[in-house]
Amino acid sequence: MSIRFDVFGRQVQVVRVAGRWRAYYPGAEGKRRPAEDIVIPADTPELALRQYLADLCHEWASARHPNVRLLD
Repeated sequence: MSIRFDVFGRQVQVVRVAGRWRAYYPGAEGKRRPAEDIVIPADTPELALRQYLADLCHEWASARHPNVRLLD
């Protein structure tokens, strides 16, 4: 399972791997790098991911990018 978000203007891909959530920054040509600064507890429900990312990364917010939204 892979979910893409626009987190205050930055793309973040969240993937469920072996019962844990992993966050990545997608790049060009399908490459992605681990988002070491985003740690999501394993018990976070899928429906709560958007709000969790908003709470965790709120300092990224700006007038141009005021929220977190689902991309897919």
